Amino acid sequence: MKLVKLIANLGYGSRKQVARMFREGRITDADGEVLYADDKVGHDAIRIDDEPLDPPAGLVLMLHKPVGYTCSTKDPGRIIYDLLPPRFRLRSPLLSPVGRLDRDTSGLLLMTDDGQLLHRIVSPKARLAKVYDATLAEDLRGDEGAVFASGELLLESETTPLAPAALEVTGPRSAHLTLTEGRYHQVRRMFAAVGNHVEALHRSRVGGLALDGLPAGEWRVLGAGDLELLFGAAAG
Repeated sequence: MKLVKLIANLGYGSRKQVARMFREGRITDADGEVLYADDKVGHDAIRIDDEPLDPPAGLVLMLHKPVGYTCSTKDPGRIIYDLLPPRFRLRSPLLSPVGRLDRDTSGLLLMTDDGQLLHRIVSPKARLAKVYDATLAEDLRGDEGAVFASGELLLESETTPLAPAALEVTGPRSAHLTLTEGRYHQVRRMFAAVGNHVEALHRSRVGGLALDGLPAGEWRVLGAGDLELLFGAAAG
């Protein structure tokens, strides 16, 4: 791939803007030598304003999404892309969230520009466990674990029962809930079905990946070892 197209696809600017960056001498190799648009050089050796080039297509990252941000590119309020370098929003292929967390839910959100990987993660066949920490408006009544684990719970307006889910009670009004599917507002609707209301919701784990101290609003690029962890904890 031509260097101008490569760099433009990473969101640094239009091809015209990137061509200007070459003319201005802003694009160099690792030794500081100015590069030209027709040079042949490896991705890892390219620098823009002395900074390494962003990861190539196939990027996967973990974001600790705070409450108040939506998983959208067009919402008039705060969006997850506000937490990333601005050029990440302009990458081609598009850097997309893997599934969604609603505005009022915090926690672990994966993002990738690899369409095949995205579909592999969200596919029901993957059965990746997702762990949510819920704070509730009312005391747990005691039978919720059995109801959620039954595989018979039917949410309002749906015709297919939920897959069994595991509930771990952590307090009178708090619990961990582990799901292997991802229906619309599923955790909130499950607790509503047993007469309760979720006041706060946080996703702490997806597959074998956890936030591991990553602060709210921060992100990090995932490597091959992270992806092995992700898929190494599939249910069943």
